[in-house]
Amino acid sequence: MPDNNPAYDDSIFDSYLTPLEAFYEREDKQADEVCFVQPYPDGRVEEITWKEVGIQARKMAAYLQSLQLESASKIALISSNCAHWIIADIAIWMSGHVSVPLYPVLTADSIRPILEHSEAKVIFVGKLEAWDGMKAGIADEISKITLPMCPEGIEDAVSWSSVMESCAPISGKPNRFMEELATIVYTSGTTGMPKGVMHSFRNLAVVGELTAVMYKTGPDDRMLSYLPLAHCAERAALQVNQIYRGFRVYFSNSLETFADDLRRARPTLFFAVPRIWTKLRQRVLQQVPEKKLNLLMRIPFVSRSIKKKLTTALGFDQLRITLSGAAPLSTSMIDWYGRLGVNILEGYAMSENFAYSHSTKFGEGRIGYVGSSNLHVVCKLSEQGEILIKSPCNMIGYYKEPELTAEVLDEDGFIHTGDKGEIDEKNRLKITGRIKDIFKTSKGKYVAPAPIEDRLMKNAYVEQVCVAGANLAQPIALITLSEPAQQLLADSADKETMEQNFQRLLTSINQQLDKHENMSCLVVLSESWSVENNMMTPTLKIKRDQVEATYKDRFSQWAQSNNKVVWALH
Repeated sequence: MPDNNPAYDDSIFDSYLTPLEAFYEREDKQADEVCFVQPYPDGRVEEITWKEVGIQARKMAAYLQSLQLESASKIALISSNCAHWIIADIAIWMSGHVSVPLYPVLTADSIRPILEHSEAKVIFVGKLEAWDGMKAGIADEISKITLPMCPEGIEDAVSWSSVMESCAPISGKPNRFMEELATIVYTSGTTGMPKGVMHSFRNLAVVGELTAVMYKTGPDDRMLSYLPLAHCAERAALQVNQIYRGFRVYFSNSLETFADDLRRARPTLFFAVPRIWTKLRQRVLQQVPEKKLNLLMRIPFVSRSIKKKLTTALGFDQLRITLSGAAPLSTSMIDWYGRLGVNILEGYAMSENFAYSHSTKFGEGRIGYVGSSNLHVVCKLSEQGEILIKSPCNMIGYYKEPELTAEVLDEDGFIHTGDKGEIDEKNRLKITGRIKDIFKTSKGKYVAPAPIEDRLMKNAYVEQVCVAGANLAQPIALITLSEPAQQLLADSADKETMEQNFQRLLTSINQQLDKHENMSCLVVLSESWSVENNMMTPTLKIKRDQVEATYKDRFSQWAQSNNKVVWALH
């Protein structure tokens, strides 16, 4: 395999600005330019300049210093995305501490162990949908600071506005050493207790500088922030990238206003996960049925007009770079958007390397592949086909977990990802599944579910899929229905048509698989998998273990039903 990205000398990064130095540069050079565009529930939209961001961050840093915490104390953040989340993060760094972001959908039972494990002394509480189910997870001794748009009635908390009114901003340009700990990112966790991934300011600096070079980002770019800022991908692509390149960031107010927020931003850079791409596609097809759209797209003059109207309606008419990550995107979805002129570039990375690993470059895409390794990243496969990655942004380790760190980060500096993959002649990586996801049937044959799931996801009726089959004679596929398909269930004739479609789908895919991989049936479930019912992570990955545990008692019954399509709607 050609080595297109040889090992590097860490000293090449010594000239980089720290994240705080990069922020001060923005503060000086772009003081009066808009940094954030923040919508509020009452319909108001606020524009915040770089100068105003600096003033607010400095005032909050002064307040944090007044608490006289031990240096490098852990300060938590729990809020939906908003401008003040990022300002608070900058203030934490300015004041000499370490940020610990939490997903804004966690329950009290998930929040409590993270705060205890991280030993957080303070928590910023912001815009949240389910505060009543969260607040019990925050111990009384943890000081609370509320961000604008926080829930009402938070007791014993200091408000953002009171700090802005009472505190003078710190002076000068306090900095942090590159090797200092900047943040602890607790993994979204498809199984078990989340691990605290430690990243230094050096890691963030490398991400900021190299991502900016890779995508040629600059002050004229625009991004919409809506994926959780607690996740490394959003912080790397948006927060850190913005600090180093000074572009404008818009925020989404809610799911209900997402379409309007997207059109307001008209992003030049857009990053999404597969679940979002699916939802946006469904929104288009609700306006223009797929058969009609396919017909119109075959007419050259009409096709150009339709593409322009649809991309403008989505807010995609100014797109320059379109990225997808966090989980594999089906090839059919990439093809569908490509027909609209939206060329999605897939990427691959982990919290453990601060989302800096693999990206598809323009003109180098290959369907089913997540691109080649980024600048200064080395990727190789183990004898078992496991993907091993050495990145200049590899984590320091897992917080308080040296044994777990040693299991994942080897002596040569490679992260053992747990993913299986293939590398082609152009250094492009294909993810073929999780090593732990591969299961063995009762016949002793091993099955990798991911490639089968990708084929099933091409069907317009399918929203989500999980192929299972440990200890069954043959695998089965659990599927949930897309919104258009759910609307068809009320009509018995439409349901019959859908069943015939699924039967043909099953037969067609089984013909493409080895016999031991052939699915005995498709099981259509009534309930979609979501973060709320604990079937998906906050980054919208399916929790395979949770899905299987929920339905496993019925696996044998479904598999032995002799029905190609099983309707498990109740």
